[in-house]
Amino acid sequence: MRSLERHRDVAAYALGVLDEADAFRFEDHLMECPSCAAHVTEFGPATRQLMLYRRATPRAVHPMAKPGPRLLDRLLGEMAGRNRMRRRRLLFGLAASAAVALASPGIAMMASDGGSSARKVDATDERSGVWAQVTAESEPWGTQVELKVKDGAGPRACRLIAVGTDGSEQMVTSWTTSRHDARENTMMGAAAFHPEEIARYELRTSDGEHLVTLENG
Repeated sequence: MRSLERHRDVAAYALGVLDEADAFRFEDHLMECPSCAAHVTEFGPATRQLMLYRRATPRAVHPMAKPGPRLLDRLLGEMAGRNRMRRRRLLFGLAASAAVALASPGIAMMASDGGSSARKVDATDERSGVWAQVTAESEPWGTQVELKVKDGAGPRACRLIAVGTDGSEQMVTSWTTSRHDARENTMMGAAAFHPEEIARYELRTSDGEHLVTLENG
């Protein structure tokens, strides 16, 4: 897969239509391309709406039936709305930061994440020896995830999977551990699930080997 083709495969990867080999190669590309990683996250709302459409579609409907123009218009409208909301939050955040900086250092010291709705879970698997911590923050389009991992058994390619309360799965992020490096690594990822829709997180190798489970209780 050439470099330009990798960039073009963002949508196919986000919607889960790449075959396993191409998906694995694209995940390697994601670790080196912040632009593609950002685009994958932006596809979260569209992916979630298509999943909801699939669940709500009666079995009598032919599996190859195409969504009507109303659904497509709604998806495009939601994507545009999310982008506008994201830009507004960025501008408000910059304005608030500037106000705090101009006021006094003492005000900045009062800030804390005590009111944050983030959920944090961690676990260590006795068999694999892998430790992981997930911090999940609810977003309008789903869940923003920060993952911290200690894994000294590399090198190996790994994935963080969000398992929904309905049993469905979504890949949150992927990475490659260095050789015999047990230092803490931090990655960012996202899922179209909302936090309350996630039953647990599972770390697995690209070959499907289970490394550690984090219950989202």
